[in-house]
Amino acid sequence: MGLFMKYMLSLWINILFCFFFIVNPIYAEKKEHYINGIDAHYPPFSFIDEHGDPTGFDVEALNWIANKLGFTVEHRPISWDGIIPALLAKKIDMICSGMSISPEREKNILFTRPYWITQKILIVHKDSKLTPEEIFYGENIIVGVQCGTNEATFLEKELKNKGYKYKLRYYDSSPLVIKDLLNGRINAAVMDCLPVDNAIKHNKAIKKLYIIDYSDAFGVAVRKENTQLAKRIEDGFLLLQADPFWETLKQKYLPLRENP
Repeated sequence: MGLFMKYMLSLWINILFCFFFIVNPIYAEKKEHYINGIDAHYPPFSFIDEHGDPTGFDVEALNWIANKLGFTVEHRPISWDGIIPALLAKKIDMICSGMSISPEREKNILFTRPYWITQKILIVHKDSKLTPEEIFYGENIIVGVQCGTNEATFLEKELKNKGYKYKLRYYDSSPLVIKDLLNGRINAAVMDCLPVDNAIKHNKAIKKLYIIDYSDAFGVAVRKENTQLAKRIEDGFLLLQADPFWETLKQKYLPLRENP
């Protein structure tokens, strides 16, 4: 074979390589893509903005981590009481949306190390004269809570173990709880402090009445077999917390809160 023919053969091999492995997207290297399930009604951690896009503290944090570690992420709104079943059914890959770590949840799913700590708050309408004792022991008192949350489990146990007399009313989201509190359909509510702060910031007529004596740690949830993904997200949060953008996020979404 002459030099010219060898040159042409080599040229065509290189052209074919470029076509199949660079130009043709089917053969090109693809970034890993993950689906993050979120509660779309949990400001400031996860919510839908005025443009219809998912945003919030957790959403922006995970976007930063994805960009830093070289993967892509889609944030998919899912009802909170169905979000763990969606994870187990492999409809989503993770839950980074203010999910509290609990022994009950850890039976079925794997959590990263905590990235945030939050308190639980008893709230009432700003004009309410009720005391915590009147709420817990009073007759015909209705307390609102979001279903599928640690605070719901806590209130159910307190109702059973301490002889409290309140009745629980369950809601799909914290904004719906606050809406019924403002409309007088419930007497009080229990939820994480951050949605309460967010509501007060937006001039909702509610007030904090009592800090409940336990706190929650937020972690990112994955399926139990996905230990490498959990480690990857943990490492991502460590990088984020060492970066100035972590302080930017806290000032943007959580300006009144101290945390790691």
